[in-house]
Amino acid sequence: MFGLWASKRILLFTGETDLRKGYDGLAALVTAAGENVYSGDLFVFVSSRRTSAKILLWQTGGMMIVQKRLDRGRFKVRLCGPGDRAELDMTQLTMLLDGIDFARVKRPPHWRPTE
Repeated sequence: MFGLWASKRILLFTGETDLRKGYDGLAALVTAAGENVYSGDLFVFVSSRRTSAKILLWQTGGMMIVQKRLDRGRFKVRLCGPGDRAELDMTQLTMLLDGIDFARVKRPPHWRPTE
């Protein structure tokens, strides 16, 4: 799916976002938050009504926006102040886009090798 899994980080901007913004408007929000829009990271924005989301990313050759609008329900995310953001992993992003409240999901601790 467009190579989204190759991204370094997934940043959810938790402030209300006017999703009428296009590439330049969303890129300006990313830059104002001190992030590099050309890093290859995914930047996720949710509308104030929490019924739409846009993902901004840069891949070789240009910017790309992926948008989802829910027919029913709302995205399960707490909206905070402008510029606030949280880092997600791909599983959390998938659950968010499916309308699952991933904050309520209990994960078992992952095994990591000792050094």
